[in-house]
Amino acid sequence: MEQFAKPGDFCPNEACPDYGKLQAGQTRPNIKKSGKTKSGVQRYQCKTCNRTFTETTGTIFYRKRTPEHEILETLALLAEGSRISSLSRVKGFKEDTILAWLREAAQHAEALEDVLMREFKLDRGQLDALWAFVLNKGEKKSS
Repeated sequence: MEQFAKPGDFCPNEACPDYGKLQAGQTRPNIKKSGKTKSGVQRYQCKTCNRTFTETTGTIFYRKRTPEHEILETLALLAEGSRISSLSRVKGFKEDTILAWLREAAQHAEALEDVLMREFKLDRGQLDALWAFVLNKGEKKSS
């Protein structure tokens, strides 16, 4: 069964000869841990191109000062139908900030859909069924 790549499994630098090559399971991996940032995020370094990157590179949490759980909770409340103005007042974030998080999450969702449709040959109906499954996953079934 295929597994998703984890942070530090490949070099995200497109100019690197080892870009996108999975390093997990190799006897001499190309990616090594290189300390942590001030906020405690793991930093990695590619031995081939010498570039460093963090475990949040390429995610909606990259270079964010707000904790991950706050961003996720805010996005979840938006998905439940809460208004941006209400969340701004309750959570203390600017409306522009919440809107930026929402736009970035939408871009990541679109990129995921593109990969699923292109690489795994899913059609639009299958993808809609997948999102419906994901959205309903947390609901309790009534008896």
